[in-house]
Amino acid sequence: MPKPLQLMWALSGLLLTIASTFVQPYLLLPSSNNLAIESISVTMQIGAVLLTGCLGGRNAALLSQLAYIILGLSGFGVFYQGGGLSYLKSPAFGYLLGFLPGGWLCGFLAFLRPASLERMAISCFGGLLAIHLVGIIYLIAIQIPNFAAIQTSLWQYSVQVLSGQFLVVCATIVIATISRKILFY
Repeated sequence: MPKPLQLMWALSGLLLTIASTFVQPYLLLPSSNNLAIESISVTMQIGAVLLTGCLGGRNAALLSQLAYIILGLSGFGVFYQGGGLSYLKSPAFGYLLGFLPGGWLCGFLAFLRPASLERMAISCFGGLLAIHLVGIIYLIAIQIPNFAAIQTSLWQYSVQVLSGQFLVVCATIVIATISRKILFY
């Protein structure tokens, strides 16, 4: 992919990640007499990171997430709970760091072969796995030897949100596959 196109996708990915930090997805579920709207208790950030990788490739995904983390650590309130250097002490910051290898891996895998639903699924779930691995390693590192805090953080930041993130990733896979077909690459 040409460099100007990669930069365009990186900027798009940065803006998408910032905006999606504050967007919460909902499900439409049938109830007894009508339809109920239920929150799935995650944000669309994971989807933005992975979509950038699927559409812009590994360099665009890495650059957009690097810019996102630098903006957040610089004090701009782009993270879910604000920003600034104090965020380095938060167990959640490891998952934000995971956006770097997660987006890169997703972009790398997405462009190994022509776009297909299977290819996008492999790349998105690979990216999600990388995000969680880095997040888990970070939260363990900052909370050793407090094993009760580690267990609580693992539950809060990985286990509890995983089902919602799976739904976001599934939607991302469909959007990425259709977009790649429409864009002819």
